[in-house]
Parts: sequence; C-alpha cells; structure tokens
Amino acid sequence: MNKKIVTIGFIIISLLYSSINAQELLTLDGCRNLAIENNKDLKIASEQERIAYYQKKEAFTKYLPEFSATGAYLHLQHKLDIIPSVVTIPSIGGLPSLDVPLPDKLGEIDLRNIFVGNLSLTQPLFMGGRIVAYNDIQKNAEELAKTRKDAKMQDVIAETDAAYWQVVSLSWKKKLAESYVELLKKMESDVNIMLEEGVATKADLLTVSVKLNEGEMALTKVDNGLSLSRMLLNQLCGIEENRQNILADENKDVLAGEAIEPVIPDVQEALSNRPEIKSLEIASKMYKAKERIEFADFLPQAGLIGGYTWTNPSSRNGFEKKFAGGWNIGVTVKVPFSLGNFPKLNAAKAQTVISRLQLEDAKEKIELQVNQNAYKLNEANKKLIAAEKNLDKADENLRYAKVGFEEGVIPSSDVLAAHTAWLQAHSEVIDARIDVKLSKVYLDKSLGRGL
Repeated sequence: MNKKIVTIGFIIISLLYSSINAQELLTLDGCRNLAIENNKDLKIASEQERIAYYQKKEAFTKYLPEFSATGAYLHLQHKLDIIPSVVTIPSIGGLPSLDVPLPDKLGEIDLRNIFVGNLSLTQPLFMGGRIVAYNDIQKNAEELAKTRKDAKMQDVIAETDAAYWQVVSLSWKKKLAESYVELLKKMESDVNIMLEEGVATKADLLTVSVKLNEGEMALTKVDNGLSLSRMLLNQLCGIEENRQNILADENKDVLAGEAIEPVIPDVQEALSNRPEIKSLEIASKMYKAKERIEFADFLPQAGLIGGYTWTNPSSRNGFEKKFAGGWNIGVTVKVPFSLGNFPKLNAAKAQTVISRLQLEDAKEKIELQVNQNAYKLNEANKKLIAAEKNLDKADENLRYAKVGFEEGVIPSSDVLAAHTAWLQAHSEVIDARIDVKLSKVYLDKSLGRGL
C-alpha cells in the first residue's frame, strides 16, 4: 500500500514538474522574434527577395556576348552528280545533233554523309537602351522586394504587439476579477454573520449574492477571453496553441505604463521611412524604365556576330572527306518600324502617370494616418491621467465604505456601489495603460520607425 502511495505521489510530482517546465517566460521581444522566425508570409517575402536577386543577375548577362555551339549530321540517299552522263551536241550546218557519252563517275561527288559543326558569338552593340532599362528594372525589383519584406515585418511586429498586450490586459483583468470576487465573498460572509446577529436583512444577503454571481460570471468571461488571446498569440509566434506560456508583463507586481509627453507628429519622417512610400517610388522608377524599353523599339539595333564553322566533306580543296573550316565575322543592323509600337509606348506612359498619382495619394493618406495616430496617443495619455486620478478616489472610497459597513453606519448597497466603482476604476487604468502602449506602437509604425 505504501509503495502504491509513493508511486502515485511520484507520478503527480513528475506531472507537476513537467507542467511547470512546459511553461516558458516570454518577453515582448521574445514574442516578436518568434513571430518573425515563424511567419509564413515573411518566409515567402524572403524567397521573393532571392528571386529578384537572381533575376537582377540574369539581367546583367544581357550585356555579355552570347556563345553557342551546334553540330549536325545529314545522310543523303544518293551521291551528287554535277556532270551528266551524256552531253548533247546541237545540230550545226544541217548536221544532226549528236549525243556524246561521258566517262562514268566523272562529276560524281559523294555527299551522302555530311558533318557540320559551328561555334557562334553574338555581342549586342546598341539596342536602343533596352538592355540598360531592363537592368534598371531588375535592380529596382530587388529593392522593391526588400521594402515589401520590411513592410510585412512591421505588420507582423505590430500584430504581435497587439496580441501580446491583449493577453497582458486580460491577465491583469483576470487578477482584478479574482480580487473582486474575493471581496464579495468576504462581504457575503460578513453579511451572513450580521444576518445571524440581526443587524442585516435577507435582502442585503441576496443583493450581495447576486453581485457575487455577476462577478463570477465576469471572471469566467475574462478567463475564456484570456485563453483565446493566448491561443492567438501562440499562433502568431508559431508555437503550440494550447501551450500556457507566461508573459513577462503579466508576471510583474504592477502593470507598467505611464503617460508620456504630448506628441507632435513629424509627417516628413513618415514619408522618408515608410516602406509603402519607398515601394511606390521604386515602382515609379520601374514604369519609367519600361517607357524606355518601349521607346527602344523606335531606335536602330546593332550587334556583332562571329563564328567558326567546320564541315566534312570540306570545300576548301574540292570536296575532301575530312574536317576543315573557317571563321566569319560581321555586323547586323536592324531598323524597326511598326505601327503597334506607338500604342505600347503610350500605354507605358499612362502607367507611369498612374504610379505617380498613386504615390501622391499614398502620401496624403499617410499624413492623415500619422496625425490620427498622434491624436489617439495624446488622447490615450489624457485618459490614463484621468483614470489614475479616479483610481485613487475609488480606492479611498472603498476603504471608507468597508470601514463604515463593518461599523454598521453604511448600508450594504453603498458598499456594493463602492466595490463596483473600484472594479471599474482599476479596469479603466488597465485599459488606459495598454491603450497608451498600443497607440505608441501604431504611431511608430505609421512613422516608419523600427518597432
């Protein structure tokens, strides 16, 4: 029997130890790093950046000569006979025409097996600026991939921060709800004693019990919301959804957060740093380069060609059955002209205009966004200052109400009202402190700062 008890105790301790070890203390930076490491969209953006890098490398090869090597073999059914077997002498001076036979195989050439080999070189000399423009496009495409990745990273960090502070907020509200329930349980116990002593009524007890039930239901809702918020944060961080990690800011004695100085936004900072603006600026450059590519269709194109060709049979000394060859070099010039080039060029110009308008529109929207986020942060600061002042009053009011209730000079309804005001005041302070943190995150993001 004792062995069974020891074994069961050992199992329980092991399970508790495993449960404790399964929990991990996560900081805000730790959550950000995990989210960045595990986010699928960021991984896709990294691969797109690699693609753009190799496409830029490929574009540079357009400046270089192009080499090719070809070989061919041809088998003919018959030999080539360039001299006929019979020559006809036409009639002269009334004499009849005469067919004169020639010796067999006099003009016969054996070309039934032909081998050809060729090395060729093509070097662009002038392509109307097409190659330069194409390289500019691919270079800008790489920069565009980088800025899009930066924008996605900012989105991931902001989303992770919001989920992190949501968990912290609900965790503190859970502690608050637990404290509220404990206060009401203590009050219910006191009212029971007072009811037995005849200094309280059953209605007083029922009122407290109703408030206690409401508090327990609120605690259940907060607990459920906290579980869902933890699952969301775990999903963003790429860890098991049901893992119960402890966040550094929910494990502290006091929820950190204080009001900051009023913010005056610098819109120019946002326009200089925002990856969206950089992306649109790069896109404008790419469309301008595309214009140059379309315009190149109106300009002459020149290239250098050269090569070396081997044949068997060779024709350098009759038709000898051996390999022989020679080199060749030349210049090609092409002057294109097509009525379809004009619409293509005009369409490219229209795309450039569209990209410029999109850039101007984005700047206006970003300016509005920065001012809105600065306003929200300043409002959050004011709310936090007011909430903290109200908190001191609510704490003091509850203290007086509890003392008065214990001395029998304050009714239970006033104490319950003081409890409710205390709960609301503490909840508002939690919301205000979290709101300041998130407002700062969103303002920094709108300004293009590193979060």
